[in-house]
Amino acid sequence: MFHDEAAFRFVGGRVSIDFTATHGLRWRDPSVERIPAPADLARWFLEAGLTDIPVPVSASTLRGARELREALYRLMRGRALEEPLDRRAIDLVNRWAAKAPPAIRLTADGSAKLLVAPTADGLLAFVARDGVDLLGGSHANRLRECSSDTCTLIYLDTSRAGSRRWCSMEVCGSRDKMARYRRRAAD
Repeated sequence: MFHDEAAFRFVGGRVSIDFTATHGLRWRDPSVERIPAPADLARWFLEAGLTDIPVPVSASTLRGARELREALYRLMRGRALEEPLDRRAIDLVNRWAAKAPPAIRLTADGSAKLLVAPTADGLLAFVARDGVDLLGGSHANRLRECSSDTCTLIYLDTSRAGSRRWCSMEVCGSRDKMARYRRRAAD
């Protein structure tokens, strides 16, 4: 699942959180840009399940998407660390959220689908609205930053006790447990 560090990560629990994961290993220089080209953002829309048809993405839309992603990350990380929220980030997210998202329709199998002529800007507006809903809602206090020293992903802690430590038990949790085991074995 996480073998390729450039692969998209979908462990955040919300589409807006997963969008922030398109920039990875933020602590490392250079970090990992998972949407380096417009086609990569178009592929993220598909893999995130926001659309089932390819959506054209321009270079200027990609720049705007990255700005939105970084604003969402600053706000979510601020919530996770209980820091004051960045006003410029709030303004940027609100500008995106004010744009028209694609219409959704209920399908015969009962699942909601984004079906009506999605555009890249519309899908980004959908992501921004999800971020506003999350950051302004009752689950904002469940935003966490992965406890792994080698990860900067944000996730929504949906555990009953609210004590989840890692973005993914299969990856970061396993790595942490293995490192602790090795330290104990070395002692």
